[in-house]
Order: sequence, then C-alpha cells, then structure tokens
Amino acid sequence: MKKTLTSLAVTASLLTAPAAMAADKLLLKTPIAFSTSLPGLGSPIPRVAEQLNLMSGGTLKMKVYEPGKLVPPFEILGAVSSGKINSGYTTAGYWAGKIPAAPLFSAVPFGPEAGEYMAWLYYGNGLTLYQEMYDQAGFNVHVLPCAIIAPETSGWFANEINSADDLKGLKMRFFGMGGKVMQKLGVATSLLPGGEIFPALEKGAIDATEFSMPAIDARLGFHKLVKFNYFPGWHQQATVFELLVNKDVWNGASDQHKAIIENACKASMTDSFAEGEAIQHDALIDNVENNGVTIKQWSPEMLELFRSTWAEVAVEESADPYFKKVLDDMNAFRDGYNLWKTNAFLPRK
Repeated sequence: MKKTLTSLAVTASLLTAPAAMAADKLLLKTPIAFSTSLPGLGSPIPRVAEQLNLMSGGTLKMKVYEPGKLVPPFEILGAVSSGKINSGYTTAGYWAGKIPAAPLFSAVPFGPEAGEYMAWLYYGNGLTLYQEMYDQAGFNVHVLPCAIIAPETSGWFANEINSADDLKGLKMRFFGMGGKVMQKLGVATSLLPGGEIFPALEKGAIDATEFSMPAIDARLGFHKLVKFNYFPGWHQQATVFELLVNKDVWNGASDQHKAIIENACKASMTDSFAEGEAIQHDALIDNVENNGVTIKQWSPEMLELFRSTWAEVAVEESADPYFKKVLDDMNAFRDGYNLWKTNAFLPRK
C-alpha cells in the first residue's frame, strides 16, 4: 500500500509540474520611452530582455515596444500603475508634473556624477526613497534603476551664447529641473520626446534644444539645423533610467524572477555607462570635422549663473516636503562623498 501511495504521489507531481512551471512563467510587455537605436539611452533595454530570457531558462521574457507603439512615452507611468501594461522603461524626470521629487531620481543640475549617483542609490538611501516616492504619490509600481549615462551636452544653439541676454526669448526643448533654471533666465522651455525634437527645430517651433550625449544627439540629426554645441552638461552630469513593473505583477513574481530582474538591471547600469563613455569621442570628432559643428565651453561666468539660479530653484522646489526630504538626503550623502572625492581623485586641469 505504501508503495502504491508513493507511486501515486510521484505520478501526481509529474502531472502537476508542467502546470506549476507554466504558472511561474512571466512575460513583461515593456513599452519604452527611447528608441532602441539610440546608444546608451534605448539600447540597454533589448540587452536586458535578452539576459532575462537566458538567466531564467526561458521562464521570464520581456517584449520591448518602441516608443509610441503600445503606450506614448509620457503615459508609461500611469499605464503601468493601472495595469494596462505590466512594465515600462523610461526616466523619472518625465513625471515632474505629477511628482515634484521625481526629477531627483533622474538628473540633478550640478548633481552627482554616475559613480556617486549609483553609490547613493545602492548604498545610501536612494533606492528606498525612490520606491517611497511612488508609493506616497499613489502609483502602483515597483521601480528599478536600469541604465545610467554620463554627462550630456547642455544645448544645441543656432547662435553663440555669450551672456544671459543671449538666452532671453529663446524657445528651447529642455529636460528636468534644468528647464526651470532656463525659465528663470528668460527661456521658454518645453519637454518633447526625442522623436519630436528635430521636426520642432525644423519648423521653428523651438530655436534650440538639449537631449543627450553627442553620439545619441547625432542619431537625431540636430547638427543639420543648429551648429553650436555647448558643454559641460551642467544640468545632467548623469541620468538614470528606470524599469517600472506593476506592483501586483512584481509581488506575484517568484523570488527567482525578482532576483533575475534586479541583477539584470544592475548589470545594465554598468553596461550602459560603459557604452556611453566609449563612443562619445568619435561623435565629437565627426561633428567638428564633417558636420560643421562648433564645440563651445560655457564661460565661468555663465556656469556660475546657472549654478546660482539652480540654487534658487532648489529652494523653491523644496516647498514640497518630499522633494526637500530627498534633496536633503542626497546632499548629506554628497557632503560625505566629497571628502572622499576631494582626496582620492586627481584634480581636473
């Protein structure tokens, strides 16, 4: 009898195993905010999708949808939260109109560089505050940093900018809190998705733009219309990109799948940073030698103007309690990090 019961149990387990495995499968349908043709910006997420499939043995897959194919870029957060889609790849800076603190988890004017940003996220309070931000705002999402790039250019202009007066009256595409700095300096800013910037420049809807790193901007063709490219990217010394997963889907995932997603995104942070750093010099050379671009450095006076204006914006934005909580925590971490940075790194020439 015992042998019969054992045989029945083995048979039952064999019959139920496929059902259990099927229940453990997860497909993340992931609309993205940036074209996969943009290196370091959109290119990381297909590699994440590939790794999810490989590491899980095919039980965890991601289907990537190019911008606008499933959900418009600026609607990804709401769609993931509502369950319309179960995941999305974007950047928190797009939610500034909904959540004042969101840009702090994307890019901060005169803020942390990539290494420092990751240190705060993973070994400071950054990740905890990041998730708490979405929870407090009522969004049903689980957030994972999933890519990061180094400094961007700070703008493409039709004419040289030598003083604050040259900025006044410009219409410019600008991202994040740097846009509020520019507004204070008399610039009419708008936030456009990448694919809409070139047509806006071409039609005169905007006079100038910033978007990303030189190799990424090159794919969008800004150099064909505006020839003065300014550095450094004071408004985005590093930019973080996020994978949002519907929280019900995340909570229902197996511990194995959660670990695979977390580690694939951590690997993507390294990979995207390395990719971005590797390809910029060729783009800069090509711009100067073949595209007629003039590379300009902001004068010390202009950089100080941007810095002091950002300080005003930071005070104003800190009227929001959660913005202040996050910025205070980031600044406290940066104060400690600066002791290390000042002593350990070679001074810049």
